[in-house]
Amino acid sequence: MQSSSLMSIIQEKYAEKANELLIPPPVFNEMEGEFVALDLEEHTLSMRFPVLKRYLNPYRSMQGGMIAAAVDNTLGPLSMLVASSNVTRRLEMKYIRPVDLESSYITVVGKLVEQNTRDLIFSAEVQDSKGNLMAKARATHWILETPE
Repeated sequence: MQSSSLMSIIQEKYAEKANELLIPPPVFNEMEGEFVALDLEEHTLSMRFPVLKRYLNPYRSMQGGMIAAAVDNTLGPLSMLVASSNVTRRLEMKYIRPVDLESSYITVVGKLVEQNTRDLIFSAEVQDSKGNLMAKARATHWILETPE
C-alpha cells in the first residue's frame, strides 16, 4: 500500500466530511511522509520521513519539533482509522539521541495503547535508518464525537 492508498482509506471513512477535512493534510505532504505498514488488528501504523537539511538545528541534528511533527503525522492518520473524529490533546516526547543527516530517514511506529469513551492513548517509537531507537512518544487524543 502506498501513502496515497492510506489517505484514500481515510478519505473513504470520512466521506461525509470531505468538505471539512484536508486529506492528506498539507503538513504531511510538506514532510514527504511515506507509508510503511498498517495493522488494524494490532492498531499500529508505521510511516517514514526523510531527514532533510532544512529540518536541522544549529547542532546539525534534526530539530526536535520536526521529529514531534513526524510522530503527530503518524498518530493522526492512525487515530482517524481507529476512532471517530479526534484531535491531539497532549504529545509528550522523550529524545534519546540526535538524528543527523547520516540517517537518510526516520521511521515512526505508532500504536493505540488504550481507548475509552473520550480519549485515545497512543505510544510511538522513532527509529533511524539503521533501526536505532532515537525517540519515544506518548500522546492523548480527545474524541470529538462520542457514539450515541
